[in-house]
Amino acid sequence: MNEKAMNTILEEIIRKVLEELGGQASAMPAASAASDSPDTGDGIPVELSARHAHLSEKDAITLFGAPLTRVRDLSQPGQFLCKERVRLIGPRGVIDNVAVLGPSRDSSQVEVSITDARTLGVETPVRQSGDVAGTPGIILASQNGVVGLEEGLIVAGRHIHMAPADAARFGVSDKDRVCVRLNSQRPVIFEDVLVRVNENFSLAMHIDLDEGNGCGWTKGVTAKIVRGKGE
Repeated sequence: MNEKAMNTILEEIIRKVLEELGGQASAMPAASAASDSPDTGDGIPVELSARHAHLSEKDAITLFGAPLTRVRDLSQPGQFLCKERVRLIGPRGVIDNVAVLGPSRDSSQVEVSITDARTLGVETPVRQSGDVAGTPGIILASQNGVVGLEEGLIVAGRHIHMAPADAARFGVSDKDRVCVRLNSQRPVIFEDVLVRVNENFSLAMHIDLDEGNGCGWTKGVTAKIVRGKGE
C-alpha cells in the first residue's frame, strides 16, 4: 500500500473518530471518541484522542483572522471542538484537516501519534499535555496564514482524568503512575498511566489512535486500575 492510500485510510479513520467525538462530547482528539456507557463499579470510560492542536489566541488570529470558533463541547468541562482546522507540515510529509481544540492556551502545541510523527518526519517524544520544553517544532498552515512553532509537537502520554472523589474511590493521588487493564477486543494492560486529579475533571482515560487500534478499542470500552507501576 502506497503512502497516499495509507494517508487516505488514516484520514477516514480520523474523520469517523472526530464525528464520534463531537456527537458524544468526548475529548482527544484528539485530538481526540467517547464511550456512551456510564461508569459502573471500578470501570473507567476510555476515550480515543485523535491528533489535534491547541492554539494560542495570537496564533489562532494569524491562522484564521479571528479567535477560535466553538462547535461542540467535549467530555472534559470547558474544553470544546473548534470549527477551524490546520495543516501540519513536517520535514518529510504533511497532514491535513487537523482538529483544533479550545479554549486558547498561553502557547500553542500539537498532539499526534507516533504514526503521525513518522508521516511528518519528526522524532517526537512522549509527553503530557503542556510539557513541551525542548520538544520539536512544526509548521501550522491554513488558507489565511502560516505559523512556525519552535517547539510544541508531542505524542501525548496516556492518562486518566478524575475528580477528587474518583481518586479517593480508586485509592490514587494526582500525578500517580498506575497500570490499567482495558476490557477491549484485544485486552491489554497499559503501564505508566498518569493520574490527573482536578475538581473540574470528568472521569475518563485518554489513549491515542495507535494505542486504540492496537488493543481493539470500540465504543463502550472501559478500563480498570489493576496495580501501581512497579508492583
